[in-house]
Amino acid sequence: MAFKTIADLGDLTGKIAVVRVDLNVPMADGVVTDDTRLQAVKPTVDAIAAKGGRSVLLAHFGRPKGQVVPEMSLKPVVPALARVVGRDVGFATLDDALPSNEVVVLENTRFFAGEEKNDPELAKRFAALGDVYVNDAFSCAHRAHASTEAIAHLMPSVAGETMGAELKALQDALGAPKRPVVAVVGGAKVSTKLDVLHNLVAKVDHLIIGGGMANTFLFAQGIDTGASLCEKDLKDTALAILTAADKAGCKVHLPTDVVVAKEFKANAANEVKPATEVAADEMILDAGPKSVEELIAVLAEAKTLVWNGPLGAFELTPFDAATVALAQAAGKLTDEGKLLTVAGGGDTVAALAHAGVKDSFTHISTAGGAFLEWMEGKALPGVVALG
Repeated sequence: MAFKTIADLGDLTGKIAVVRVDLNVPMADGVVTDDTRLQAVKPTVDAIAAKGGRSVLLAHFGRPKGQVVPEMSLKPVVPALARVVGRDVGFATLDDALPSNEVVVLENTRFFAGEEKNDPELAKRFAALGDVYVNDAFSCAHRAHASTEAIAHLMPSVAGETMGAELKALQDALGAPKRPVVAVVGGAKVSTKLDVLHNLVAKVDHLIIGGGMANTFLFAQGIDTGASLCEKDLKDTALAILTAADKAGCKVHLPTDVVVAKEFKANAANEVKPATEVAADEMILDAGPKSVEELIAVLAEAKTLVWNGPLGAFELTPFDAATVALAQAAGKLTDEGKLLTVAGGGDTVAALAHAGVKDSFTHISTAGGAFLEWMEGKALPGVVALG
C-alpha cells in the first residue's frame, strides 16, 4: 500500500491542489448538524496552504444520480466549512471561473452522470482546475469514480493528511501488524460479512464473533438458539469458516454464556445462562459476563485489535453490557500503550461512543463501505490509483 503524501509535494506557491474530500454531512433546514467530516478536511487544507497552495474541493452530496438537484447542492455547506477551517471559502460550479478564495468548494460532483461512471472526460475537466491532485476521502476510496480514480492518472497525485493517517492505521492493523492480532466482528447477520470473516481468519490470531451472527455459528455447532436471530441456512458456511480458521491457526471465540430475554426491548426481563441452555421462546441479546471476562483476557495478551460490529443489541439497555465492557477494556489497554486499536463502521463508532472510549482508540474510521471492503481484503480503487 505505497502512496505519496502532501509532504512529498514541492513548493505549491501559486498552484492549486484539486482535493477530493467528504462533505456528505447531515443537514437540517439548510444547516450542518454534525461537522465531523468537515473537521477532517482542515489538516489537508492547512498542509496545502503551508506549502503556499490553494485548495479546490471536490465532493458529492446525496444521490442525485447525474441530475442537478438543488436540494443536494453543496453551497449550504460552505459557511460551516469556513468556520471549521478558519479560512475564506468560496463556491463555484464546474462552468464558473474559479474565484480567488483560499479554498473553493466545487458543486456536487454527482450532478454529472459521468462521475459514477468514472468518465475520463469528466476527470479531465476536474484535473484542469489545478496542478496536483490530493485524495483525502477514504470513505469514497472503494468507488472508482471520476473524482476518485480517473483523475489520479492525469496529474501528480497524493493522499491527503486524513487519508494518509487512515491508510497508515490500516496498514498497522492488518498489513504489517504487531502480534497477536485480535479481530472483533459483530452485527446482526453473517451474510453481510462473509468476505470479512473469510479474509480475517487467514490474517488474525483470534477472531471474536458477536451479535446476531454469533448465533448462526452456535447453531452450526449443534446448539439450539431458541427464538434468536439466526441464519440457519448458513450452517455449512459457518462450519466452513470455522474449518478455515482452524487450518490457519486462528482461534474463534463464541459466547459460552449469554443474556436472554423473551422480548426485544430495552430493560426487558432477562437472564444469564449457558449458551447451550437457551429455551425455545428466548432470544440471545448479548454475550454473558463469563464470556466477556474470557475476551478481556484475550485482549490483555494482544498487541493489535481490529473491531467492526457490536457484541449484542447495544442500543438496548442492558444488552449493551458486553460491548461496553470489552470496549472499555480495549480503550484502557490503548491508553496504557499496550494495544493498537482500529475500529470502523457506523454501528461500531456509535457503540464506542456509547462506551465512552471513542477518543481512546488509536484510530476510528468513519468510512462505512470502504472500511468494510478493506476488512474483506479488497483493493480500493481510490487508493490503488495513488500508487
